[in-house]
Amino acid sequence: MIANNAAIEDLKGLVNIVNDGKEGYLSASDTTQSIELRDLFLRLSSQRVAYANELKSHIELHGGESNNKEGGILGALHRTWIDIKQALSSKEDEAILAAIETGEKAAIEKYDSVIADEENHADHLELLQKQRTGILEALKEVETYRLRLER
Repeated sequence: MIANNAAIEDLKGLVNIVNDGKEGYLSASDTTQSIELRDLFLRLSSQRVAYANELKSHIELHGGESNNKEGGILGALHRTWIDIKQALSSKEDEAILAAIETGEKAAIEKYDSVIADEENHADHLELLQKQRTGILEALKEVETYRLRLER
């Protein structure tokens, strides 16, 4: 497959985002006292590892490489996970969940912008849509937990 720099850069951006999510979920799992939430966070962290591996395979198909195992270094989108780290310091599950929601919404926005570029991403649109759906489902699950805690 011919190298497509725009596609490679977009996919690398998504790798950064899913790795940010993985790190955020791991940190959250270490902080919460709730076994139920810890299990949720660990499951979602593992999901993000799988997403990163799928994206890296597509980067390689386009002639690129991605060595990123952690999150992104720059960019406002990645800073949303800093909010999670601040929420973690409070050790309140409600704050942690609210911060995770912010990160997931930012991830969905990034996926939407990449998916909208059908020309550069035609060969992996199905993968991107599947991952976006998984992130949306995670967001709904996190929102459900947070709303339960608010009661």
